Amino acid sequence: MIEKIRSFLKQCRRIMSIATKPDKEEYINYAKIIAIGVFLLGMMGFILYVIFYYLAL
Repeated sequence: MIEKIRSFLKQCRRIMSIATKPDKEEYINYAKIIAIGVFLLGMMGFILYVIFYYLAL
C-alpha cells in the first residue's frame, strides 16, 4: 500500500516537472473551444426541450 502511494507521488512529481503553464494565446484558444462546446450542448438541450414540449401537447 505504501509502495503504491510512493509510486503515485513519484509520477505526480514527474508530471508536474514536465507540465508548463499555457501562454495567453493557447489559453484563449482553449476558452473559445470550451465556450463553443457549452453553447452547442445548450442549444441541443433547448432543441430537445422544445421538441418534447410540443410532442407532449
